Amino acid sequence: MSDSAGLEDQEASRQAVASRGAGAEATAQVVEVPGAHEPAGVQGSLPVASLDDPHLQPYAKDPRRAERLIAVMLVIGILGVAGYGAVYWQGGQNQLEGIFLGVGLFCIGFGLSAWGKYLMPQGPFVEERHPLASPEPDRQAMASAVVDRGKMVFRRRGFLGTLLGGGMGVFGIVALFPLVRSLGPKPGDQLDTTNWRKGSRLVTIHGRPVSVHDLEVGGSLTVFPEGYTDNEPDVATDQTILVRAAATDIVTEPGRETWGPSGYLAYSKVCTHAGCPVGLYMEQTQQLLCPCHQSLFDVLDGAVPVFGPAPRPLPQLPLYVDAHGWLRAQAGYDQPIGPGFWERS
Repeated sequence: MSDSAGLEDQEASRQAVASRGAGAEATAQVVEVPGAHEPAGVQGSLPVASLDDPHLQPYAKDPRRAERLIAVMLVIGILGVAGYGAVYWQGGQNQLEGIFLGVGLFCIGFGLSAWGKYLMPQGPFVEERHPLASPEPDRQAMASAVVDRGKMVFRRRGFLGTLLGGGMGVFGIVALFPLVRSLGPKPGDQLDTTNWRKGSRLVTIHGRPVSVHDLEVGGSLTVFPEGYTDNEPDVATDQTILVRAAATDIVTEPGRETWGPSGYLAYSKVCTHAGCPVGLYMEQTQQLLCPCHQSLFDVLDGAVPVFGPAPRPLPQLPLYVDAHGWLRAQAGYDQPIGPGFWERS
């Protein structure tokens, strides 16, 4: 009896466990309702991408033809690069290497560019998203907070702010000094005239008068009007190069029959191009050279420029020999010296 009762109890226990497991499985089952877990406004699942999608269509009207052309260009590019490598491996030849490499790179680049332009999807692709701007009240509050905090910081450092403002003001005023001062006084007619006058005796930079016997034919000397060798601005504008091109009188242009006594010719030393000193006299060619920009002037033809950027001849100073043999100026220059300026007549 006891054994059969024990078997009955075990069978009852197994049935109870099986009953509880079936109930748990039933509880764990979820009924799938179409669209139950999808966001509001979305009907069904997203469509699967298709080659017929207009957004994925290539730009080329005939994609197959474009694909064949691109393939040909890529193959030619590969062969070109390979040819470059073969020539280089065999010892190299500059012309062939350049041709093979150029063809290879061009064809590969063309193929890649055409692939991207004609065979890739053209779009447009737009990602919808909600506005990112904060609400208007929040933006106003943020702006007010920034302004208030900035004012608070300056109020806390008011003394430093005052010093900073004063420093900037003083700097602004001082910065104007070079601009105003560099303008200098108005030149007036100073650019039109020099200190050469009728009867001015020619002297060296040391003030020694120049005699008609001082230079041999082919010689040259820088001269100034007597009494104006101590002032640097006067020296800069009055400097004149004196050359002796012959032993007899020289006429450089009609109307200048008496300007070159005993072969002496005097021209302004200030170049008509950029104001550099024309300091070299070449005896064999009888030309004056400006070493700065290589302008050449023909001394026998009124110092007309024959080479270089100089736009005008050098002004000529008319000379004469006084009773004591000193060289003097018949008059000043008949035109402004040096490069052109706005009001040059």
